[in-house]
Amino acid sequence: VGFTACFRLLKKGGVQVFMFLALAVGICIVQDAVGSGLAAAFGLNPLLGLCMGSMPLVGGHGTSGSFGPLLEQEYAVVGATTVALASATYGLVSGSMMGGPIARARVEKHHLKSTAAEEGNAVDEVASPIDGQKFTTAAVFLAVAIGVGTFIFAFFKSIGLTFPTYIGAMLAAAAIRNIWDVQHKDLPMEEVDALGGLSLNLFLAMAMMSLKLWQLAALALPMIVILLVQTVVMFLYANFLDYEAAAMTTAFCGFGMGATPNAMANMRALVERYGPAPRAFFIVPLVGSLFVDFFNSMVLTTFMNLL
Repeated sequence: VGFTACFRLLKKGGVQVFMFLALAVGICIVQDAVGSGLAAAFGLNPLLGLCMGSMPLVGGHGTSGSFGPLLEQEYAVVGATTVALASATYGLVSGSMMGGPIARARVEKHHLKSTAAEEGNAVDEVASPIDGQKFTTAAVFLAVAIGVGTFIFAFFKSIGLTFPTYIGAMLAAAAIRNIWDVQHKDLPMEEVDALGGLSLNLFLAMAMMSLKLWQLAALALPMIVILLVQTVVMFLYANFLDYEAAAMTTAFCGFGMGATPNAMANMRALVERYGPAPRAFFIVPLVGSLFVDFFNSMVLTTFMNLL
């Protein structure tokens, strides 16, 4: 996540990218406020509400698997990991189910049309083959980020801030990425992504194997209510007007409740019926894949320390 935080690309995307990112950060704050507030109303630990907020909904299974154990170990929040991972699964399903109908309703209500000149404007990038030497270089970059990150984590912990250990490595990786960009040097990003994907899959497999689903029994009613409220909040939050914005609306529901692949699938379903939306296909992956997890981690850390 840290290595993908390229602020040069963020600037290149223009004002609309910043606006979309601001909306994404906004939904993180709203989801965490709703989750912690409703958890407190049910007599639960407000920190457990974060496990039904942006942690699983914007962050998905990866963020849930990182922050959940931290809440259990540092704050004694019983069942945090199980609740977060279950909520993340709900988010994947609901994000896909609500995105399409919302965008379709807005397109038809306001008679929106695609203004793209040709059908080939929205094309997928083709990944290049992974290079063995670059793979080794990527592993070294990751190791350096992890090593430097332990010192960053130790510093913040010494001043009383609590967050998952990966945050330090994420900040170190972001610094390395942007220093390299300033010097016009290339990082082996495809190899970094491959190593990151492998690590995430192993991590999630271990997290899923350790789930204690019986811990959800006593939380069934609060979880159902809170997640349904979060769905309504997402529905109300996603409210835009022109055709490209309608495409971003369906995408916003995808990664606001689930993950960026949900967002892309929602947009593809829309453009197959109503026409291409090249601007949306540039902005959504840029924000959803590169920046939203970075800022969501900061929002979650802030809420954890405030609560």
